[in-house]
Amino acid sequence: MNKTFLILEREYLSRVKKKSFIVMTFLGPLLMAAMMIVPVVLATMQDVGKKKVAVLDQTGWFAGKFESGENLEFTFVSGELAEEKKHVLDGIFDALLFIPMPEFNVPANAELFSTKQASMTLKSLARNVIKTEVENRKLMSAGIDPQLIRESKTNVNILTIRLDEDGSESKSYTEIQVAIGIFSSILIYFFIFLFGAQVMRGVIEEKTSRIIEVIVSSVKPFQLMMGKITGIALVGLTQFLLWVVLTGIIYLVFGAVFGADTLSQPSGIQQTLMQQGIAVDQNASRQMINQVTEVIGSINFGTIIPTFIFYFLGGYLLYAALFAAIGSAVDNEADTQQFMLPVSAPLILGIILSNFVVNNPDGPVAFWLSLIPLTSPIIMMVRIPFGVPIHELILSMTLLVAGFLFTTWLAAKIYRTGILMYGKKVSWKELWKWMRHTS
Repeated sequence: MNKTFLILEREYLSRVKKKSFIVMTFLGPLLMAAMMIVPVVLATMQDVGKKKVAVLDQTGWFAGKFESGENLEFTFVSGELAEEKKHVLDGIFDALLFIPMPEFNVPANAELFSTKQASMTLKSLARNVIKTEVENRKLMSAGIDPQLIRESKTNVNILTIRLDEDGSESKSYTEIQVAIGIFSSILIYFFIFLFGAQVMRGVIEEKTSRIIEVIVSSVKPFQLMMGKITGIALVGLTQFLLWVVLTGIIYLVFGAVFGADTLSQPSGIQQTLMQQGIAVDQNASRQMINQVTEVIGSINFGTIIPTFIFYFLGGYLLYAALFAAIGSAVDNEADTQQFMLPVSAPLILGIILSNFVVNNPDGPVAFWLSLIPLTSPIIMMVRIPFGVPIHELILSMTLLVAGFLFTTWLAAKIYRTGILMYGKKVSWKELWKWMRHTS
């Protein structure tokens, strides 16, 4: 056991001291936080400066409908189209909105001229103003009050409420549960391959450099394999926990510096549309934040985080033993291809079937795949956000531990023989002989 711990310590310290580990430990949280923060910052920056827009309306329907706002200043013009285009080229206006006289009675098309790419805010605003006015005139020509139509529109919200066995009720959000399940399963899939491949490469490097011959003179092959696997597992767990902590710190610092109101501010297009009198819910942003808070509160982090760590470690340890066995059986990484696909096929199958499991997380396919150790790290993480009976969870965890012990025992047979074998192309038949070897 002491020798296994020494190998573990060596593998752990040698990797956490690498520049690549340090760089990725800090770069990962920056990238994850940037995905949340950058869109907010860009949204606050994109509305800087007021754009001057000329409106050439040949229909006469939209006089006074385009009102200037904080970011857009509209000016109605009456010259020729070519003349107004020249004004845009000369910099008098930033853009020209041309509404031509339609061939029939209703204008349905417009043209937006600008020297630079027109913003989505301006394009969306123009489309909404024209669409609203045309619809209002159609309704009035049919003798229908447009205001009555707007008032009759109703948003229907269906709440999903889960009934527990003790009779208690709790809100559930299917879309969020699907997102968490898929994301966590993909994360486990990514980590298993990332750190499992490190184990395999490490074994190949030690074997080809012949340093393994020196190591096994004082350490048993099984102790070496276990120390390497668990050491790299702790490296992965350390990096993951640091990512979670650092991402949270970055996001909290951003919220403290810029204030929580930054996220609740309506976008530029919402502000402009509200100024135009177009139906926009002024409380939408506030309601969205309240709903996000409620959704976050409904997530059972107390179950998801511990089970994620367990299935990450369990799945990694199971597959890392197999990857170590593959690394010991070959002389270079190119020779691993014939063995990698059969070993990794259950993981790939789990990712593919996870899209079906989310639609029926309590079905027989989901149940059996969440018990089989080769697929349970993926499938069980898809099911957990929906709620899994405690007896199924315990059974799945027990089988995963048993699966890890079995694959480690099996891989040790291959590792013990293959680690000292050089210059021979190993086949599946040869591996089978090594696994049956009892000495």
